[in-house]
Amino acid sequence: QVQLVESGGGLVQAGGSLRLSCAASEGSYAMGWFRQAPGKERKEREFVASISWSGGRTYYADSVEGRFTISRDNAKNTVYLQMNSLKPEDTAVYYCNTDMNNYVGPQGGSYWGKGTLVTVSS
Repeated sequence: QVQLVESGGGLVQAGGSLRLSCAASEGSYAMGWFRQAPGKERKEREFVASISWSGGRTYYADSVEGRFTISRDNAKNTVYLQMNSLKPEDTAVYYCNTDMNNYVGPQGGSYWGKGTLVTVSS
């Protein structure tokens, strides 16, 4: 069973940048980032971005396209989310996710990290 640990969250002003990291206990899988805004339930967790095992395919939610970039370093079993031009509506707990295969669906796979909080002030 894969273990996922997120890091890199924090408080940032609108227009600023943050880079999130997700360290996995093992690799060879597609990975995704999801977020859950304050006051939202787990079932309302929102897809942000995903990346294939090779890194050759990436997908983004419309709300972050052009501002966020997902990448990975397979030698380190780590996935990154570079977030630029942050907006207050990006405030959320960000979760790393995988289903231990080469696909991350819009609802996410079975394995989740504990999340890292990103707060964007206006």
